[in-house]
Amino acid sequence: MSDDTETTARRRAPADRQSADDGPASLPPAARAFTEGLQQDVAFLDGLLASTTGNGGTDHPKVSDDDVAAALGLFENMRTALDRMEAQVVIEARRRGMEWREIAGHQGMKSSQAASQRYQRLVTRLEEIRQGIR
Repeated sequence: MSDDTETTARRRAPADRQSADDGPASLPPAARAFTEGLQQDVAFLDGLLASTTGNGGTDHPKVSDDDVAAALGLFENMRTALDRMEAQVVIEARRRGMEWREIAGHQGMKSSQAASQRYQRLVTRLEEIRQGIR
């Protein structure tokens, strides 16, 4: 098995163990709300993109300008929420004794320094958002 395949298998392992019946209901309330909101946002974006492809021209009667504007507005909030979750998962990994080298491998990075620096950038960005700098 190649390194990429092993990394993908490790990343997917927890999701594979979760039964389809567990779904988001097995998550804590805050994570469940985020997951459900993210699923709705992704479904909206998927529908928007599906309705704009295959028409062959620039006229997309199914998609209004308001729909496109709403889609554009989703990304920053989604990015911030994902950054917050990633930082929390890294904190949990470190709390459980996982080395930066292991974290780097699971994130598809080649060095512990890269993973540590990514975490620091996430924390800095989230703090700037909290303070209203960004």
